[in-house]
Amino acid sequence: MQLNQLKRKHRAKKAKLVGRGGKRGKTSGRGTKGQKARAGHRIRPQTRDVMKRLPKQRGFKFPKIEKKPRVINLGDLEANFDPGLITLDILREKKFIKSFGGKMPAVKILGDGEIKKKFIISGLAVSKSAREKIEKAGGEIK
Repeated sequence: MQLNQLKRKHRAKKAKLVGRGGKRGKTSGRGTKGQKARAGHRIRPQTRDVMKRLPKQRGFKFPKIEKKPRVINLGDLEANFDPGLITLDILREKKFIKSFGGKMPAVKILGDGEIKKKFIISGLAVSKSAREKIEKAGGEIK
């Protein structure tokens, strides 16, 4: 047997011709009318339109979102801590604060509550009333 003597098992089917001129038919698979049916159609994403408008809004600036500090009151310090040094690490050990994503949050001590112990506060923000109460009790702020 030679190559020119081989015969197909199934006969070849003719391609079905659709519409004028065959191939793909009247609208060529693009539906009917509109921007998407035209040659070279492209619909920009919405974010692109927003970006294109931005330079004209010259004074416009996105507002910065500032993270508010964690608040700890003097009454909580009085109830849960012995007199001495108070830092971020000590607050974390006592589980008053915890880190998020490996970063420690900002902490501010407020003057709510009474205090009699001498605290030395280091590396924390302190309100005006809390500063007065701590210094009145004999403590200090570094």
